[in-house]
Amino acid sequence: MGVRKQFIRYAVVGLASNAIGYVLYIVLTRLGLGPKLAMSLLYGIGVLQTFVFNKRWTFGHRGAHGLVFLRYCVAYGFGYFINLLVLLVLVDQHGYSHEIVQGVMILSLAVMLFLLQKYWIFQSREFRAVPK
Repeated sequence: MGVRKQFIRYAVVGLASNAIGYVLYIVLTRLGLGPKLAMSLLYGIGVLQTFVFNKRWTFGHRGAHGLVFLRYCVAYGFGYFINLLVLLVLVDQHGYSHEIVQGVMILSLAVMLFLLQKYWIFQSREFRAVPK
């Protein structure tokens, strides 16, 4: 499957998941939950939800879940750390709007996570082979 088709599928999964997640983020923060706690709760749910769709539908990966899920969690853990760090710096230290910062982070992390999924997590055989 071509990169363009995979990216479109990834975008569909991501847009649906993140649209719902962002609305829930706004609702939770309006109800008094702190931005970092709201992001943390929703991030974990989103990782589990998108793994299933991205593994099968986006990247057509049919292998076992074990190592692939571990890599997926590592990549998303890295994304979580970056997201939290940006909220701490831009919202807590510099006073930017958490709604805008989180919206920008969703888009930025999406690109990074697509590349990690394409070339590391769900890598195709053509990228696993070591040239001789």
